[in-house]
Amino acid sequence: MKPKKIILASHATPGARAAEDAAFELCPGNGASLHHLLVVPDFWKGMMGDDWLNNVVTQIRFGNYVENQLVQEVASEIERLSERAKRNDIAYKDDVRLGKPAPCLIDACENGDFDLCVIGSPRPKEAKGYRSRMDLNVLTRSLPVRLLIVPHPDR
Repeated sequence: MKPKKIILASHATPGARAAEDAAFELCPGNGASLHHLLVVPDFWKGMMGDDWLNNVVTQIRFGNYVENQLVQEVASEIERLSERAKRNDIAYKDDVRLGKPAPCLIDACENGDFDLCVIGSPRPKEAKGYRSRMDLNVLTRSLPVRLLIVPHPDR
């Protein structure tokens, strides 16, 4: 397999980092480029804390705080992968979207002329953390490119 244009869906969880490693292994030596898709799940969109904050000013401040935290986390991830790509002499682009992971990935693939899509597998049930859940049924039925699902490192 010698893909020239790879899209990587990653958001820094252990499973996503395993997918990153696989995508980077496929790139060197063949001139492939790496397109990083980072999807911020849409449940953050309306996060205002209005169920426990008692006035509008406090709700707005909290909403701004959450948004700033997300922006910082996204920027950190982009910088981390961008630097890794630069160290490995791999062309890198990023794409940040707000929404549901599977539809965002399908849309990116439909409009990007990619040879391969790389994602991590769902985390094991016993693993801690929020599961933003890539809908694999939707993804595998609609994805217009080959898909590589990398096993979770804890399996």
